[in-house]
Amino acid sequence: MEHARLTALGAWESFYVIVGSSAAALTGLQFVVIVLGAEMNAIVAPAVRAFATPTIVHFCAVLLMSAVLSAPWNALSSASVALGACGAAGVLYAVRVIVHARRQKEYVPVAEDWLWYFAFPLVAYTTLLISAIRLQRNPVSALFVIGATAVTLLFIGIHNAWDAVMYLALERRPQKE
Repeated sequence: MEHARLTALGAWESFYVIVGSSAAALTGLQFVVIVLGAEMNAIVAPAVRAFATPTIVHFCAVLLMSAVLSAPWNALSSASVALGACGAAGVLYAVRVIVHARRQKEYVPVAEDWLWYFAFPLVAYTTLLISAIRLQRNPVSALFVIGATAVTLLFIGIHNAWDAVMYLALERRPQKE
C-alpha cells in the first residue's frame, strides 16, 4: 500500500522540477530588483521587510516544497511531516508579515496589497498545512492541492515582484532637479 502512495508522489517529479527551478530563478531576480532599488535610494527598510522579503520567502517555500516532493522518501508520512512543517511555518510567517505591515509607516497598503501580500499567502500556507495532513489518507487529491498551492505561491511571488518593480520604477524613483 505504501509503495502505491509513493508511486503517486513520483508521478509529480517533472512538475516539481519545473516549479522548483522557476522559483529558484525568480528568487535570484528578486535579489537583482532589491539591489537596483537600493542603488536608486528608493528602498526603505521597514517596507522591504513587509513587502519584498515575503516575496523571497514565497519563492523559497515553493523551492522547498519542490525539494520535499522530489526527495526519495521511504514513507509518505515523512513527506507529509516536512510539508506540514512548511505550511505551519508559512502560516506563522504570514501572520508576522501582516503585523509588521500594519506597524510600518513608509507605505500604506491599498486593498489589492492586502489581498496579494497578506490574504492570498495566508490562505495558501493554510491550504498547504491542511493538505499535508491529508496526504497520507488521500494522496492523489492532496498532491493536486499541494501542486496548486505551489503554483499559487509562485504566482503570488511573480505578482508581488512585478508590483514592487512598478512601484520602484514609477513611484519611488528619485525626482530630477
